[in-house]
This record gives sequence, structure tokens and C-alpha cells, in this order.
Amino acid sequence: MSAFTSSAAAAPAAGVVNRIQAKLPDMPAAMAKIGSYLLEHPQAPLELSIMELAEQTKTSPATVTRFCRLLGYAGYVPFRVSIASDLGRSDARESWKADIGRAFGPDDSPRDVLSTLVNAHTRSLTETAAVIDLAQMNKVARRIAMCQHVDIYGIGGSSVMAKELQSRLYRIGINAHYWAEVHAGLTSAAIQDSNSVAIGISNTGRTEETLQMLREAGEAGALTVALSNNPGSPLAESADESIITSVHEQFLQPDDLSAKHVQLLVLDLIYLLVAQVNFAQTTSKLAASAMAVSPHRRPTRAARLEVGTGRGSRNSGKVDDRA
Repeated sequence: MSAFTSSAAAAPAAGVVNRIQAKLPDMPAAMAKIGSYLLEHPQAPLELSIMELAEQTKTSPATVTRFCRLLGYAGYVPFRVSIASDLGRSDARESWKADIGRAFGPDDSPRDVLSTLVNAHTRSLTETAAVIDLAQMNKVARRIAMCQHVDIYGIGGSSVMAKELQSRLYRIGINAHYWAEVHAGLTSAAIQDSNSVAIGISNTGRTEETLQMLREAGEAGALTVALSNNPGSPLAESADESIITSVHEQFLQPDDLSAKHVQLLVLDLIYLLVAQVNFAQTTSKLAASAMAVSPHRRPTRAARLEVGTGRGSRNSGKVDDRA
């Protein structure tokens, strides 16, 4: 199939190519030469004048005009406009595929979009759970639980994951810090030691800044852990421990959330395993943090109803006073 045929077929109403293909078998020989040439050179009318197209196809300008009229166009200029429109629609759809994803179409119903998302995310989570090395995860969790310092590196979208893990670990008493800026991250990485753990998060495993920070921490003596979707990536290969997630297909661009969901699954698992190792510390830290923020939370409906029944309420106090 020619480039023009495939491009036009991608458009919802590829008028020019359909007309050429439909009429080509019955065209006079001279017009058939023009039709065949255009199927092989899709943008020729946008680049060539009517005279130049006639020269390329060894016909005449009059034959080109008759060819355009046979296809239903008043002349060469309307024919060129239609080709430009068809190619524009095709380009727009190719851009959609590159920028949004091939699994979704601009005309898909909301139900179809939802179904595709659920299936993709469920599959990624299931496949990741199936390949997780629990012994390795437990080893990493124990090192984190017992270490003096944890550095977590992530750039761009991965910085969100780094911050999420840092906040969870910090809340249960782990001296954890996340770095999304390479200079600050390198500074922290350089002062790590054998009693530190450094975690680099990158879906592709090829983010140069994350790789630099993790390597610097490793050279300083820290246990290095890579979290990525690519087992053969530079990040995975350079780490002491490599945790690989599974995203079956990168269908959602520029940042596939199914990749983040499987990363969150792994980070949740690390957090919970660390919490198990430091059970006493975890419970006391969580209780303290819950008490600290409780005045800033509205009471639940059940608590409001309890107050309204008279137990400790101002109304009951007034009744008691009158009694």
C-alpha cells in the first residue's frame, strides 16, 4: 500500500483517494497515468503546478483538468484544496495517535474510553503483581527500615512518585528525602554512605538526571534501587536492586497513568513492608501524626449525630442546668 493510500485511509472521509481508486479502472490511459502517479506521490498537487504535474505524468494540462473534473472537481485548484484537506485530516489523526495514544480514537464514546482505561490499568497491575520478586522487595524494605537516610530521585512525572514515597516513609519515622532537581539531588547523593538507601524512579529507565543521581549515591556507598518499566535500561542495569513494573503497552501519551498506577502498587508494597519491620515505631508515629492533624478535620456524620443526641452537647448541658 502506498503512503498516500495508508494516510488517506486513516481519515474519516478520504475523498480524493476513494474517488481515484473507484474510477481508476475505467479511466482512459492518459488519466490513469495521472491517477497512478498521485497514489504514489500523495503531496504532488500541493507542490506542483498543473503544468509541472502534466510534465511528470507525460500528459497535458488539459488532461489534468479533465482528470480533476472526472473526479468531481471543477478544476485543478479545487482538486488541490481537497487533497490538502484530506492530508490535514490524516495528519491530525496521526498527531492524535502520537500525542494521545493509539488505543483511543477522537470519536470513541465515553464508555469505550472508560473500558479501555480500566482494561489497560487492570492488566498492568495484574502483570506487575505476577512478576514482583517478594524476597527482593522484603530485602529492600528491611534495608530502608534499618538505614539512617533514604534518598528518592525522580524527574518530571516520576517526581510525583518520589514525593509520594518520601511522604509515606517520613510519616512512619524514616529519614527520607526526595529530589526532583539534579543539582540538589547530586549534592545529597554525594554524602550518602553504606547505611543509606537511594531509590531512582523512571518509567523508561533512561532519564539522564535520575541515572546521574543514583550512580552518585552508589559511588558514595548507598544501596541503590531502580524502579522502572524497562529491565534493560541504564537505570536498571546500574542499580544494586532493580524492581521492574509491567505496562503492557504505552498507549496513553505523553504520560501513561497506568505506568504510575503500577509504580504506586510497588511503592505501597515497599511502604507496608517497611511499616511491618518497624511495627512499634510505625504505630506510634502514625498515632502522633493523626493526633496532630485531627483538629483540622471536620467530624464525621456519626460524630455529629452523637453530639446531637445530647451526649456532651451544648443543648444537653442547658437542659441539665435548668434541671
